[in-house]
Amino acid sequence: IFGGTGRPLDGGPAPYRGERLDVNGRPINPVAREYPRDFIQTGISAIDLMNTLVRGQKLPIFSGSGLPHNALAAQITRQAKIATEEDFCIVFAAMGVRFDEAQGFRHSFETSGVLKNVAMFLNLAGDPPVERLITPRIALTVAEYLAFEEGMHCLVILTDMTNYCEALREVAGSKGEVPSRKGYPGYMYSDLASLYERAGRIQGRPGSVTQIPIVSMPDDDITHPIPDLTGYITEGQIVLDRSLHLKGLYPPINVLPSLSRLMADGIGKGRTREDHRELASQIYSAYARAKEVERLASIMGEEDLSPTDQAYLSFASRFEERLLSQGQDEELDIHTSLDLAWDLVMRLPEQELTRVKPNQIEKYGRRYQTEFLEV
Repeated sequence: IFGGTGRPLDGGPAPYRGERLDVNGRPINPVAREYPRDFIQTGISAIDLMNTLVRGQKLPIFSGSGLPHNALAAQITRQAKIATEEDFCIVFAAMGVRFDEAQGFRHSFETSGVLKNVAMFLNLAGDPPVERLITPRIALTVAEYLAFEEGMHCLVILTDMTNYCEALREVAGSKGEVPSRKGYPGYMYSDLASLYERAGRIQGRPGSVTQIPIVSMPDDDITHPIPDLTGYITEGQIVLDRSLHLKGLYPPINVLPSLSRLMADGIGKGRTREDHRELASQIYSAYARAKEVERLASIMGEEDLSPTDQAYLSFASRFEERLLSQGQDEELDIHTSLDLAWDLVMRLPEQELTRVKPNQIEKYGRRYQTEFLEV
């Protein structure tokens, strides 16, 4: 456990090594980059099933004030793992967090026993803003060393990038620099890119750096400069939704605007399961149709809906309660998530299952349909 500038906070000695590394890192030659393809399991169904995280990817979480992004970050830290026997570690960097939040992270990792596999960097809200600019760079330098020198697969969680950008604006203002959108410096895009682009894999090197930056959107505005620029640089987004949070669902991930652009290359036979891609597409399609039916029912009433539309309406509530919602200490492996998804889609009329293959229905889904008919 380190402070924002790398000072030990856990009573251990200061680490030392003969070679000093530049915290700004070394740019990865695009030609030397290896395409991300391997699955990282977070134990959270909405991510693993529908927005799969791939080694070497940068996949941000877009949240809002008061939403449980810190709890989600801690849960991912406790549960993340890879399917192979290779070494896996986590670098967790918290920027501008309150003291009670920092203690919550520390207690969570110590009691769960994962701290032996985690390097923590804690920059508190009362620390100098310029320190907030250094913290993610130190964390990423450690991750790059562990990945490309020690051959480990490293997951980096950065929370909260909004606090980082606020510090960037404050420091830029104190230097008298000309502001851009909403007072942020004009170079904020390239500054964020210098952090996010440090994720990846290098040909000939066994390790990888994967990033999950967390962005709390001011006023829940996804067009705000911070999430807007983050979306341009990264490979997808996971969006936390306030309406789902008000329903009491955790994690309140809205899967419709969420996206993992590298998901297709990290799932399937030999990585997750052969039916993953088609089943995820079917779930997404069914939930999107269910949301349209919900809007229709609010206008004309549920009693006037067709039997098929009523089945979709039931699907939406079951999806949110059974697949989307899970406990903060509940870990679901990918096979359990896939089985839950089959249980849900098989409650729709079979003619509506247009995105899964007939042989997949017979192999994975038919038993859930039989159990449902018996009930």
